[in-house]
Formats: sequence, structure tokens, C-alpha cells
Amino acid sequence: MCVPLQKQQKYLHKNTTTPKMLKSIFIVGIGSFIGGAIRYIISTLMKSSCNTFLPWGTLTVNLLGCFIIGALYALFSKHTSTPNSLFLLLTTGFCGGFTTFSTFANEGLQMLQNSNIGGFITYILLSLIAGLALVALGYWIIK
Repeated sequence: MCVPLQKQQKYLHKNTTTPKMLKSIFIVGIGSFIGGAIRYIISTLMKSSCNTFLPWGTLTVNLLGCFIIGALYALFSKHTSTPNSLFLLLTTGFCGGFTTFSTFANEGLQMLQNSNIGGFITYILLSLIAGLALVALGYWIIK
């Protein structure tokens, strides 16, 4: 169920300046930095060693990120006493910086696990088709 925009803005305005929210943003930022740096290293190494028709670096980090976020969600679901800051650091932060494809795949899996087949198909198709179309549109507008 969607929350009306007015209530979302009130909630966000009220809570984005709290010390707890700022701490969470900082934790996510640290994880994103580490994940992004590792993604860059892996992609660069793969690009220099694999001269083929596939972008092996991107494929590697996307698939590895999917495995990592799946393992983390399983681990955190078993150990519910894990601090929220560690969860944010590793999932939203690290995996988000490493690849957003991992989050995309995890959300798709959650839809399937909840028997939301229509939502799953819509999400997958919109993400892929609209994503590709918007990359092309952005490229076309600037070029």
C-alpha cells in the first residue's frame, strides 16, 4: 500500500535529520564506497584479462553480488539479533555499491516467494525494458 506523498514528505523531513538517520546514512555510505571500489577493481582486472564479446567484469560483479546478498539475507534471517547497522553496511551499503543488480534480483526472489507472479513479471519487464529505453533516451538527448 502506498503512503500519500504528503505523509511521506512529513515523515522524511522529520526523520532525515535525526542522529540515528544520519548514522545510518554514514554507514550505508561507507559500505557503498567499499563495494564501489571493489567493483571497480574487479571490473578493471577482468577487462584487462578477458578480451571477448561479453563485459565479463560487469557480469562477474552482478552475479557475485547476487550470491552475496542472498547469503547475507539468509544469514541475517537466521541471526535476528544482528545489529541493524551491520545489515545496512553489508546489504544496502556494500551490495548496493558493488551492484544494484543484486538488490533487483533479491526483490524479484522475494516477490516469487510471496507468490506475487504478476508483480514479479511486471517488475522484471519494466526494469529491463524501461531501463534500456531510458539509457538510450539519455544517450540520444545528450548526443
